[in-house]
Amino acid sequence: MKKSKTIILAAGQGTRMRSQKSKVLHQVCEKNILDYVVDASKGSGIADVAVVVGYQADEVKTSLCPGIATILQKEQLGTGHAVLQALPFFKDLQGNLIVLVGDAPLIRPETIKGLVTEHEARGHGATVLTAEFEDPTGYGRMVKNQADELIKIVEERDATVEEKKIREINSGMYCFDAQTLILALKELNTNNTQGEYYLTDVIEIMRQMGRTTGTYMTPDPEDIQAINSKVQLSEVATVMKKRINSSLMDNGVIMIDPGATYIGCEVIVGQDSTLYPGVILEGKTIIGKDCLIGANSRLVNAEIGDHVTIQNSTILDSSVDDDTSVGPYAYIRPGSRIGKHCKVGDFVEVKNSTMADGSKAAHLTYIGDGDVGKNVNLGCGTVFVNYDGKKKYRTTVEKNAFIGCNTNLIAPVTVKEGAYIAAGSTITDDVPEESLAIARARQINKVGYLKK
Repeated sequence: MKKSKTIILAAGQGTRMRSQKSKVLHQVCEKNILDYVVDASKGSGIADVAVVVGYQADEVKTSLCPGIATILQKEQLGTGHAVLQALPFFKDLQGNLIVLVGDAPLIRPETIKGLVTEHEARGHGATVLTAEFEDPTGYGRMVKNQADELIKIVEERDATVEEKKIREINSGMYCFDAQTLILALKELNTNNTQGEYYLTDVIEIMRQMGRTTGTYMTPDPEDIQAINSKVQLSEVATVMKKRINSSLMDNGVIMIDPGATYIGCEVIVGQDSTLYPGVILEGKTIIGKDCLIGANSRLVNAEIGDHVTIQNSTILDSSVDDDTSVGPYAYIRPGSRIGKHCKVGDFVEVKNSTMADGSKAAHLTYIGDGDVGKNVNLGCGTVFVNYDGKKKYRTTVEKNAFIGCNTNLIAPVTVKEGAYIAAGSTITDDVPEESLAIARARQINKVGYLKK
């Protein structure tokens, strides 16, 4: 591959999106659609990227990762005008300029590589990325000669009856010989119904200059699907979800119903892990090998070890180590770390707490701002009372302690190693090692009281 640069056109408002947010900042599978295009260029080996910005320019600039140049198009006067604004970025380039659009997140690195390879092999001045549609209505048609060279791109409103029968359509993405493009851009004019500079016009200009132009048809028409409305945003998200899920399954993940499994683009899942319908995995979630993630579980930025079972539960910004079971209906809130061979049972909530290896909270327990040692049993209805209305305090339960059912631990408090708390107790003072703590009123039976 010759030395190449990429410019991405992302200046438009996207009025059909019916949104106050720039179109390219909408997300598909938890990632800005513009970022997908940037990453596709980098993945193809072209890391020198500039983005042409306009509407909400500051917000778009801020969203980009470091190292991506931005070029301001103050007035949106057409695609040709956008490329003209980027002229300083590629004026000295002796090689290929790739032009991509910021609202087409399904473009893949291998498609860009194929476009560049075809362009260089043919020696064209310009090569247009195209697709073949059964119904090409609304798209510009690729008009070719008998040598299969591209002669011009005709918009549908200007096409003849015969030209409208052409099914090869323009994606709006190109590979240009940079220096030839610079010469052609000088000849652009606004002699059209929209009064804009059309990048498509450079095809005929280059041919008048004696350069050949051609096309590269993507093997997958989904590559060029752009987003212009919330409906199309949903359609693209469906395709992206299918790609993500297919990639995971190709690498050994089991999905009971891929169509009902929603996984973000940065999620990692290990081999032989099973995902049931309704699972939602978001952020930088990492799941180990041979796990079972039950139906309707939601994990966000969660780190899950190997051989973990999670049933109908929510885990946010927390970790669960190997061979632990969670749920059903457990809620693990941010800042929590659950160890190996633990059990976090039904209707257990854990917040900003640690549970060491082998500890159990089988059901109906709240562990807030606490540190639980190894092999601790937290009985049903245990509550870490961590908040006095102004400040929050921590509770420590040391290893091998046993907390009876319906116990309140009033923080700050420490239950020492091997201690035993009787059911129904409210503990306000530290409990010594291997001691029995009972903090409840003595039962009194008044026989025959109701008859009186």
